[in-house]
Amino acid sequence: MSIAELRLLSNSEKLRIIETLWADLSADETSFESPAWHAAELKKTEADLAAGRVTSVDWDDAKKALRKRFE
Repeated sequence: MSIAELRLLSNSEKLRIIETLWADLSADETSFESPAWHAAELKKTEADLAAGRVTSVDWDDAKKALRKRFE
């Protein structure tokens, strides 16, 4: 599928493709290495959560909300 064809898809179709690609990429954690900035951001987020500066949202609820936003 070309980039031009991807641009013609609805947002919900694009999200399904992203989710499928991510599931495939993340199936084997040893197949690629996360960049250093990612570890730093995770540590920052954990610190913000522990300090009460941010709150968490259930992942299933977050996905539903995002899908609704892009439908």
